[in-house]
Amino acid sequence: QLVTTLVNEKMAAGRYEYEFNGTGLASGIYFYQLLVDGKVQSKRMTLTK
Repeated sequence: QLVTTLVNEKMAAGRYEYEFNGTGLASGIYFYQLLVDGKVQSKRMTLTK
């Protein structure tokens, strides 16, 4: 189930930071994906309250 999309646009090369607001979500393990140059990288995030 998709929880949210932080960014969905092409961006210039560089370093970016985004804050994820977990308000309204239960504590648990969530997965996120990064798509860069056609390659997908999935990572795990633990949300604790």
